[in-house]
Amino acid sequence: MTLSDIKKHLSQLETISFTLPDGSLVPNHFHVTEVGQVAKHFIDCGGTVRQEKKVSFQLWNADDYDHRLHPEKLVKIIELSEEIFNLEGLDIEVEFQGEQTIQKFGLEFKNNTFQLTSLVTDCLAKDKCGIPEPKQKLQFSDIQAGDSCAPGSGCC
Repeated sequence: MTLSDIKKHLSQLETISFTLPDGSLVPNHFHVTEVGQVAKHFIDCGGTVRQEKKVSFQLWNADDYDHRLHPEKLVKIIELSEEIFNLEGLDIEVEFQGEQTIQKFGLEFKNNTFQLTSLVTDCLAKDKCGIPEPKQKLQFSDIQAGDSCAPGSGCC
């Protein structure tokens, strides 16, 4: 999800909610403590130099139970960050405090709530590392009768 996507969704909401991958809600008195640009310049395991830029949202759960961030306020924060950092078109990554460390998530919008989605690591140079492509798993129900040996067909 990009900043323009989140602004579009916020314009149609009266309240903001974020749901964690396990289905639990981020407490509704959360704060957005940061909206910024994160740049990563790196070399993958195959020796290719890469650059990546994302927007970082940091959600913080404080003991301020009376605080509620309204959609219009978050839109203003986003628009200010767009002006200062030129963030248009970048994907959003969300940071949220886990039990012991900061967790990072992707972001989707479903059922009028922002869904924090799990992120996974991956090898970006599988062709240079010798990592084989995963074999396609077939279900017996997917195999056509014409593709199998029938008794008396001479295929065996």
